[in-house]
Order: sequence, then structure tokens, then C-alpha cells
Amino acid sequence: MRSPAANADSRLSLWRWVREYAVPPSMIEAATARRHVGDWAGACAAARIDVDLDLRAMARRHGRELAARLRADLRHLAPDLLRWHLPRIAPDGLLRPGLTVSLARYGLAEHDDAEPVHLVARTPPAWADAGQRISLTLWAGSRDEGDRPHPHPRPDRRFRLDLHRHLWDVRRADELRSRSGAQQLPPDDAAAMRPDPPWDALRECGYAVHRWAAEAALLLHAEGRTSGAVVVRLGPRRRLVLDVARSGADLPSPVARIAGAPRAGRVAGLPVLPDAAAWTAPDLELLRHGLIEVDRLHPLVASALAPGHPVAGAPASPGPAAAPRLVACRGAWHRIGLVNGTLTPLDHDPAEIRREELLAALTGTPLPCLRAVGEAQRRPECLPDIRARLDHGDTAGALAAVEALLGPDALLPGGDLREELENAASRRITYGLFRAGLIGPGPAACSRDWRPKRDRRSHPRHAIAR
Repeated sequence: MRSPAANADSRLSLWRWVREYAVPPSMIEAATARRHVGDWAGACAAARIDVDLDLRAMARRHGRELAARLRADLRHLAPDLLRWHLPRIAPDGLLRPGLTVSLARYGLAEHDDAEPVHLVARTPPAWADAGQRISLTLWAGSRDEGDRPHPHPRPDRRFRLDLHRHLWDVRRADELRSRSGAQQLPPDDAAAMRPDPPWDALRECGYAVHRWAAEAALLLHAEGRTSGAVVVRLGPRRRLVLDVARSGADLPSPVARIAGAPRAGRVAGLPVLPDAAAWTAPDLELLRHGLIEVDRLHPLVASALAPGHPVAGAPASPGPAAAPRLVACRGAWHRIGLVNGTLTPLDHDPAEIRREELLAALTGTPLPCLRAVGEAQRRPECLPDIRARLDHGDTAGALAAVEALLGPDALLPGGDLREELENAASRRITYGLFRAGLIGPGPAACSRDWRPKRDRRSHPRHAIAR
């Protein structure tokens, strides 16, 4: 069994990787620019969120009051911030697949017995996760579950953000500081969890136990209750039941105590504390452990967690070096660099390069400089970085890295780099078929590990389906 410290280190490593690749600075900048001019649909497009909303049809179906509330929420939606905070899975930090997350819940005043309407964000199943795209739509009960194909159309009780608007709504983004526990705890809040012995071990695992009482009280309030039992999920088969007492004259803040640790099947009817409340905010932990700089955070997150730190905009993205590289060739150090849009040996004349390419075609041994160029075209040192960008949907960043290394006019021979690009293109097609409802439950050939192999050469930009 892994120790709490090992579990915490693994979680921090995962989130550090997520912050490096999942939401690139270019996305934050583009989405923020569109949002500032009131173009919420353009902001969603910049954040790779597909909008499945017909506002006019929704107003006819659910009324103008609900439509006005929805439009206000959409105008203040920061889709890049939503992507920043959505649940992730190990080992690559990709979006949790097949998930429906409630962002807002709207009651229907004219129908008190009607099921509330939810604004939801959905992630595709793992076999159709190319581009790590998200869809935004409404869910209004079981009658809407067949509108678009999705394995889990109902809002998930464990992963919900309707009680955590600060994770997507710019009007409340500053609440992250208090809701994450970044502020110093007052004595009453610090003593809100009783009894004391289990809490230290849970804190070491990354649980926000100092916030559980207050967050559980918010959950119960949303359920129309002031006190009662709340379930905290600690693992696949581990549950903790908190008994929450409401605040009053004797209790200035809610108090929670452990009521038991039953098996998972015995707590089905109790409200579940959302993961966003159960765990300490990963950005706060990364900052406390010195694993990320404030400038690398999302600007809205940085302004909430480090209010005194100046944040001008999206964090800078380090670009690949364009300086020529050195290769040991025939007893000397030679250079290879970009010439006329392709990676080329700089210390050999064109006639010599043509002779060496002909020799290589006749199964001879080419110059070390040509071998270095070929290796960079087939399996460059930055391949893990390119692969991570492709996995997280940052096609533009991956192509920029390829072009900075090989040049915009390079032709890719068969190899690992070309296979990664072609595989990304193939998975984009699979996602399009999933969105259109033209594919079944997920063929094995469409899994993430499938690598199509071809012999023809291709331009790096043409290897990606736009």
C-alpha cells in the first residue's frame, strides 16, 4: 500500500503535467479576448468547446426567465477556466472521459414538480477523446438523454460544479481563495472537524478536511436541508460519512463529525461531497510546494490565489530554440539548421549532400549530418513534448514545435513522429463520427494506442485533420 506522502507526490506530479500541457497559453489568450468583447460562443470555440445549445428553442420550451438566466451565465462563462478545472485522470492528466458535469441548475418556477434544468459540460468517451474537446448543452431530465450520443448523459453527483461557480464563472472567480482554503483559517473553522485523529492522515493525502464542514453545509443547503449526513468518497470502495450540524447561536459555523465508514453500497441515498470540495485545490498545492510559478497559472486563478502578484495576461509559452545544432561529423563539429524552410546540413555543399543521399538510397552509410537530420525527422528528442501536446488537443502547439525543429516545408518519412501525427488525425475523424452519432460503442481500432502505418511521405501540416 502506498504511503500518503507517495500518493500526494503522485497527484502533484500529475497536476504539474496538466498545467504544462492541458490549457496552452494561446488558448487562454484567445478565449479571454473573445469573452472580453462579449462573444461567449467565440470564447468556447477558442477553448475547443462545442456548443450544443439553441437558445431560442430553449426559451420557447422553458420560458424567458430561464433563458435570461442562462444567457447571463453564458456571457460570464470562462471556457478556458472551465477546462483548467475539469477532472483529470492518470497517467497523462487527460480529461476524465464519458463525464457529464453540471455547471448550473435552474428551477422551473411554473412547474414546481418538474425536474430542474442543468447547464452541463460533457466529455466524450475515451475512444473518441481526440482533441480533448468538451460539449456544452442543457439537460432537462430523462427525456433529453437521447438527443446526442453519450455514455453517461445524467449529471454526475460526484463531479459537479453548480456549487462551485468560482471554477468557471468570472463573476465569482475570486472565491477560489476562500473556497480552496488559501486564507488563514480562523479558530472556529479550524476546529470544525471533530474528532481530530483521522484528519492529519487525510490532509497528507491531499484532502481539504478543513473545508469539509462548510462545503457539506452548502451541499445540504442545495438539497433543501440544514443538517444531516454527507458521504465523502475516499477511494473505489472507501466511503466516509459526515454528520453535519447546522450553525446557530451556539455554533458560529457548521460542525462535522465522522458518523461511520460504511461500504459503498450502503450510502447510495445520501448526498455526495463533490470532488471539487473534497480535495485541496491542486494549484494551491503546487504553489505551496514550489512546483509552479504564479506566472504559469491561469490569470484568474493567479489573481485569486496570489492577489498581490501582478498578472498581465496568459502565461508565456517557451518557444523552441532556433539556433543551429552541432553534430560530430568526420572528425569535426558541423551544424544543421533551417534553410529555405527545411532542416539541412550547413557545412556541406549541395552537390556533396546529393551524392550522400544517393549513397544512402543504395543502402550505403550516409554522412553523420544526414543521419542526424533523418533521426530528427523520424524520432526527434522533443517527441514526448509533441506527443503530450497532441494528446491534450494542442494541435497548433505540436505543429509549431515540429516546424521549429524541421521547418515548415519539411517532408516526413516513416517513423514515430509521422505516426503520432497521423494517429492524431485518425482520432479526430473518430471524434467527428461520434459527434454525428455515426459510430457504435467504440471499436478497438479507434483506441488511443492504435497507430496507423503507411509508407508514403507527408507534409506535417497535412498529417493533422483540422
